[in-house]
Amino acid sequence: MNTDGTGVTNIMLKAVIAIAAILVVVLIVVGPGQKSSGPKQPAQSKATSEVDEISSSKQPVKATTTPKAAESGSTKQPVESAGATGDKHFHPKGKMPSKFIVELQKKWRQSLPFDDKRDFEEQKKGFIAAPDYKQIKAEAGHVAWDMGSYEWLLQGKDFDSIHPSLQRQAILNMNYGLYEVIPGIYQVRGFDLANISFIKGKTGWIVFDPLTAKETAAAALKFINEQIGERPVVAVVYSHSHADHFGGVRGVADEADVRSGKVKIIAPVGFMDHAVAENVYAGNAMNRRLFYQYGVLLPRSPFGHVDQSIGKNTAAGNLGLIPPNVIIKDDIEELTVDGVKMVFQNTPGTEAPAEMNTYFPDMKAFWAAENITGTIHNIYTLRGALVRDALEWSKQINRAIYLFGQDAEVMFASHSWPRWGNERIQEVMRAQRDAYAHLNNGVLHLANQGVTISQMHNVYEVPESLQQQWAARSYHGSVEHNSRAVINRYLGYWDGNPTTLIPLSPEDSAPLYVEMMGGAEPILVKGKALYDEGKYRHAQEILNKLVYAEPGNQKAKDLLADVFEQIGYQQESPSVRNSFLAAAYELRSGIPSGASPKSSGPDMVRAMTTALWLDFLGVRLDSKKADGKSFKINLITPDNDEKFVVELSNGTLTNIEGFQADDADLTVTINREDLVMTMMGAVSFDEQIASGKAKLIGNRDIYNQLKTLLVHFDLGFEIMPGTGGADLTPEQKAFEQEELGRTDGG
Repeated sequence: MNTDGTGVTNIMLKAVIAIAAILVVVLIVVGPGQKSSGPKQPAQSKATSEVDEISSSKQPVKATTTPKAAESGSTKQPVESAGATGDKHFHPKGKMPSKFIVELQKKWRQSLPFDDKRDFEEQKKGFIAAPDYKQIKAEAGHVAWDMGSYEWLLQGKDFDSIHPSLQRQAILNMNYGLYEVIPGIYQVRGFDLANISFIKGKTGWIVFDPLTAKETAAAALKFINEQIGERPVVAVVYSHSHADHFGGVRGVADEADVRSGKVKIIAPVGFMDHAVAENVYAGNAMNRRLFYQYGVLLPRSPFGHVDQSIGKNTAAGNLGLIPPNVIIKDDIEELTVDGVKMVFQNTPGTEAPAEMNTYFPDMKAFWAAENITGTIHNIYTLRGALVRDALEWSKQINRAIYLFGQDAEVMFASHSWPRWGNERIQEVMRAQRDAYAHLNNGVLHLANQGVTISQMHNVYEVPESLQQQWAARSYHGSVEHNSRAVINRYLGYWDGNPTTLIPLSPEDSAPLYVEMMGGAEPILVKGKALYDEGKYRHAQEILNKLVYAEPGNQKAKDLLADVFEQIGYQQESPSVRNSFLAAAYELRSGIPSGASPKSSGPDMVRAMTTALWLDFLGVRLDSKKADGKSFKINLITPDNDEKFVVELSNGTLTNIEGFQADDADLTVTINREDLVMTMMGAVSFDEQIASGKAKLIGNRDIYNQLKTLLVHFDLGFEIMPGTGGADLTPEQKAFEQEELGRTDGG
């Protein structure tokens, strides 16, 4: 291996790119803080190293058995793949789990309630059939979905490179095929990150959450029709505004039938705004960070990607969006569709800003959307998004308990597996209610005693009673980043110390630290010693400084990668695991070129409001080049009667809807339908002008000037220093909308 930052063989690079090509960047734990009980003092960390965690005085709660593939009820034979046996790492610089990690995983196997097999019983209950294929092809010809790439999980082997609790969750998420929830309610699982649910009406199917991709949704519909009998789709319900719950709608419904009213599409109030707006402004950054959270470039291996907590991964097909024609506006609203009575509970501000639960009173079935699944979710999602409200989330679950939970006999959701029996349903609902409530209350309890955002993740602990309930484990979220999110929501990012209020940038502070520590060599020696002692977080603290100070020091990057890898192996949350392992990969090999996963389709761009598009032009403006320049542009879209003033002043581009400037330098008139073609990149604005579809009156130089001031963002910017940025963004037209961010799974 060479050490110039490229660091991977051609064979390895091709393999990784091939894997990345079938993945989609997506559109959500227990860490050191739960592994030991330490003093809850602001100035002290409760778990300072993995060695400390292993030698903790905390005794195992109960004797247990370990998760085995046999518990999943699968009879499938494992597929051989690189590293599938746990004996071979996919990367030439990759390391096996250290003796400290092996011991730590052993301790987890002894302390968690693996003898509680109810999830495995529920996971396989109602199984009808699985298709005879494991892959689903996209219309473009590539593999959109490959469930077979995870079958190495079914070997019946404990992998020391995977947290035992995460391995258990990964096996549970190997559901694949058609399941009967109760007579009249069915789910196809394992075709995408989410489940697709089918409710049998008098004449046809009511589809709940049609997955991410057209191709996987179409395959699911075809499969249930083959197994249960052909029925038309009469309605589609979007439970919330994340792409893995609406992106496959064109695989189950025709837009003409929706427009005619033949097919109803039902969604919560605010759905269209939030389905798009959440993903626009920081879309490029969100997509780059998803390389880490979702492990986009990680091979599927015991040393790489093993699961995504709420499902295996996200399908890489065509993402679509058909606007709903029925909006649920009230807090509680009843609707009967095709003979099926449904009671909707709007739950804004929970897992999504627009989300709703559904109760089927005639069947005593409760649909929990993504508010209650098989994991504690993200309050802050690592790809980036607005911080959610843990307290409101808890209150909406509590409301559901008292509205529906005391009568329900089955609870099913857009991820994970159903629960049957009222006692079991209330157990799970209360566990998740209490987990979110305690997260909010417990963090604020500590914050009011002086614990800061820089300390909270090492001090806050989930109550032991919740730690022993699988439904309250933090797979999608993590205790560490969720606890910091709560304090950030209420108090912001500042810890109150003026030192951290105007800090140096890491690249400026790191050389100072390296100089004070005597240069690179003593840091490498000490970093290796800490690594050998199992003190991985101590090691990363100093090695990270060295890498920032000397981005070209491959020895430092390789050692930091080794440290990240061991930290990744011990994580219960796949989002946290993926982030450490992806960083390790890039430190060793740089950012592979050619990986440019699509984050949105034409439907998403079409759904953007003109105002939102203009807002993002303001984000794309190069302020330094624009400073000193000024103009006013009137924009008119006659077909939908919109009017805007776009103004450049003080290096800032602003817009206001519903007004026209009397002293405008330029007036641009174009139909919204034609403007959308430009936003999508199908037709340039110059081509619109040449064809007469766009008319310019006034100073045309203003238009040319604006074009030169807009920047296209590159997806391949560095996250870890010295990894070598890669141009992953294709050439775009001046006014083309950049890729939107993804909110798959939150």
